[in-house]
Amino acid sequence: MMMSPELLLLTGGVGSRFWQVLFEPWTQGIMQHALTEVALLGLVGGALGCWIVLYELSYSAESLAHALFPGLVIAALSGLPLMLGAGLGITVAAVAIALFGQVPGIGRDTAVAVIVSTLFGLGVVLALSPASPPGLQGLLFGDILGVSDLDLILAMGLVAVTLISLRLLHPQLLTVGFDRSTARSIGGNPRRADVALLVLLALATLVAVQGLGSLLVVAVLVGPAATARLLARRLTPMMVVATLLSFLAGIGGLYLSYYAGIAAGASVAGAIVALYLIVLGGSKIRGLDRRRNPLRANPRLPETVRTLPPVDAP
Repeated sequence: MMMSPELLLLTGGVGSRFWQVLFEPWTQGIMQHALTEVALLGLVGGALGCWIVLYELSYSAESLAHALFPGLVIAALSGLPLMLGAGLGITVAAVAIALFGQVPGIGRDTAVAVIVSTLFGLGVVLALSPASPPGLQGLLFGDILGVSDLDLILAMGLVAVTLISLRLLHPQLLTVGFDRSTARSIGGNPRRADVALLVLLALATLVAVQGLGSLLVVAVLVGPAATARLLARRLTPMMVVATLLSFLAGIGGLYLSYYAGIAAGASVAGAIVALYLIVLGGSKIRGLDRRRNPLRANPRLPETVRTLPPVDAP
């Protein structure tokens, strides 16, 4: 059966329009830079994000992202690279938390809350002061469409350091993450693992803060990994799924930003949250239970260790 010329023309027009909508955003330089940034964020969010979720460091991720805000503002005011300012901000926050956390009667959690609130408030005051140039408020939400070639080069270097470090630390993180209470008996060092993860978390925050700002950076570091944990029972598949979800949410957010004319960073963060809610709703409907620690399914652990009762078991 042959199609009429009118129907062929209509079909061809629809197909042409589809491909135009699909590829048009990536013909622009700023969108290509943003796509590269999204890919880098996906690598970090997928690999490191899983450890953040499994080690329950989500609050630490949010705290670091907030604490570096005054460093971003000072760097913007003085004309320095934002990553340099963010690095200085994280360093000051880490030193302050370490010092105040040792004061008797304060405690680490209280020290984190006080230092982070103080630094974030200082950053807001600097950004909103009359002497500050307009646009500094954008540091809260980032500008993934405004990343430069230098930003991408620095981000690539930080991503490489993060991934190589995770590979070298994998046995230690795996041992401690399985069960902290028995980690030392099988060669683990919880304190060393925690410090290493916090350092890598700081590096990852530097990568993500340029595109998502200090308020939304936690979304890319926690959201994809939390979603992947609902879908995977083993660590390696969890990391792969988290990376793919982060990349998918990033592309979806950029499409939404391009065609709806809304902020790109907020669109990416919103897409990540939407994916999590969809997967969470689907897992509830299907009655899936993903609470079991993915580390316990790792075949590299000794059989006697893998068969121990779950951490939350009575």
